[in-house]
Amino acid sequence: MTYGKGVALVLGAGVLWSSIGLVVRQIDEAGAASVMFWRSAGLLPALWAFLHWRTGGRVLAGLRAVGLPGFVGALGLVAAYAGAIYALQATTVANAVFLYSAAPFLAALLGWAALGERVAATTWVAMALAGAGIFVMIGGGFGGGRMDGNIAALISAAGFAVFSVSLRWGHVEDSLPTVLLGGVLSMIAAFGLAAILGQTVAASARDIGISMALGAVVLTAGMALYTFGSKALPTAELTLISSIENILAPIWVWLLLGETASQSTLLGGAMVLVAVMGNAVMGARRQAMA
Repeated sequence: MTYGKGVALVLGAGVLWSSIGLVVRQIDEAGAASVMFWRSAGLLPALWAFLHWRTGGRVLAGLRAVGLPGFVGALGLVAAYAGAIYALQATTVANAVFLYSAAPFLAALLGWAALGERVAATTWVAMALAGAGIFVMIGGGFGGGRMDGNIAALISAAGFAVFSVSLRWGHVEDSLPTVLLGGVLSMIAAFGLAAILGQTVAASARDIGISMALGAVVLTAGMALYTFGSKALPTAELTLISSIENILAPIWVWLLLGETASQSTLLGGAMVLVAVMGNAVMGARRQAMA
């Protein structure tokens, strides 16, 4: 795996993931609980097949190896999945993706508080800028979307932060078995979410098909591309390159569906993205100097 091929694969993953909001917009009636259930139902066989091929049939051994940290990370993914789907249905795609792009900073804070990990001065500055951007989006107004959707997006970011930090806590090198476990737990949790929201996991054949394709094609194929590409790239550069997802997602729904974002969303989102990308650039420089 060369550096150039790694960049191309990670970019491909980001472009694929950027279509999630557009795909969710094609769902007619299914609620967040139903989409969460059927998306996981599509993800599980596809991801199992990929892991079976990659590990030579040792999928169950990989699941057992994740232990408690992997289980905690899978629970974080449940929150991340539920929050992301609800946010995409309740607020604008721009609001949702810009808000949960703050996940790396929440992970840095959680790693600092729970694991005693050092946070670089430049990361603290970037977190302050991202926090200001989030305030511009939802603190100074509703940012063009419902507040419950904005809160759900931040819950999604927090879930991804728990997932990231739990893997570092357990020194888990392969995250995909945890993702698989997260899919199983998400199907179970969907029934609880349905009860809370007064929904059902039942849906039309069309909505079920779209949701399953979202899990089997968009998510799993993206994870496969990202997994292969990540072998040739430093962590900071992975964060920088995969940020293309958050840039393209609002563009797709604007170009194809005419969904626009408010000025506060665009300004605050730009601040968050600059913080994420700037922190990744400084991280790449630190890695190069190490």
